[in-house]
Amino acid sequence: MLHSSSRTDSLRLIETILIAFAGGEIFTVMHFPLAWMLGPLTAVLFWQVMTKRKLYWPVGCRNGGQLLLGYSMGLSFTAQSARQIVAQLPSMFFSTVLMISFGLAVAYFMSRYTGINLPSSVMGTTPGGLSQMVLLSEEIKGAEPTIVTFMQTIRMLTVVFMVPSLAIHGLSGSASEIPMPMEVSAGGSSAGFSIPSVLIVAVTVLVVAVLAAKYRFPTPWILGPLITSAVFTVAGWAPPHLPQELIIAAQCSLGIYLGLGIKFNTLGNWRRLLPFSLAAGISIVAFALVIAYVLNLIYPMNLVTAFLSIAPGGLPEMGVTAHMVNADVSMVAAYQLFRVFFILFIVPFILRRIFGKNDQSFKQIQNKVTSSIR
Repeated sequence: MLHSSSRTDSLRLIETILIAFAGGEIFTVMHFPLAWMLGPLTAVLFWQVMTKRKLYWPVGCRNGGQLLLGYSMGLSFTAQSARQIVAQLPSMFFSTVLMISFGLAVAYFMSRYTGINLPSSVMGTTPGGLSQMVLLSEEIKGAEPTIVTFMQTIRMLTVVFMVPSLAIHGLSGSASEIPMPMEVSAGGSSAGFSIPSVLIVAVTVLVVAVLAAKYRFPTPWILGPLITSAVFTVAGWAPPHLPQELIIAAQCSLGIYLGLGIKFNTLGNWRRLLPFSLAAGISIVAFALVIAYVLNLIYPMNLVTAFLSIAPGGLPEMGVTAHMVNADVSMVAAYQLFRVFFILFIVPFILRRIFGKNDQSFKQIQNKVTSSIR
């Protein structure tokens, strides 16, 4: 029986890889942005919806892809970028508060015009991670997790498709002018690295990632490697860059993971809620662009970097996009991480004060939330 189950999982895994690869190739040929993330995401999503087949992606593959992406993002940190990040901490706070406040305003109008209750609308428009917002909705009195799941899904899809297109085609010129992701610059070549030094870096990155997961850090398989490679780089020892093939595999892994996490069958009246959810997602992205324009005027950061820093997406998606458009990945990562921590640790307390809390203890909810981000 165990052998049969293992064989079934292997066949489903092969099917998943083939579908994802086909999606990536199609998006590449059609010159879509983030082809090797959005292509697999779209392919596995439509394949499951159209065929009703259940695809399979092991947790190890998901974590491995995130580890590679986190490591690559950390390579962009320098001592100078670290000083710039510290100088912009007040802006990180105010921009996060503005984004959340705008989300609350959108939630109020959605609640009035759709008939869903305000707690569900608020949790559905808050620019946090999908799984974290769904789990936190169980702790907020009156919030309905199925509605929150659907709204967060539409918001995530709107962001991951709309933001890269704006960043690449609207703010940074044509896609043909964008450098290939993760190209090694002249000063960052890894040609001189020996096998022992590469092993040291690999083991250190893996150990830090495991510790981050053990102590339940947000997005530990990205945050741990990101911090490790950033510390190496800031300290003056540039770790080796990854081959482009590994970066493509990591982006594909992330796309598969996001695609498999989207469930359209969680809400019966989704067709009625869909246009409002789309409008909410687009309006939040537009507001992020306004804030980005202001940051661009105040700080020495280009508009695309500011936009990707403020955009209500996740660190993996916005970080990959930043690499594609040659933006300041360290700044994008800093802003995105600040918002993650703020939403996970500050927003729940505020919402509980406004709406009240369920009888289920906050500790139980917090354990579920932290487990979901491992």
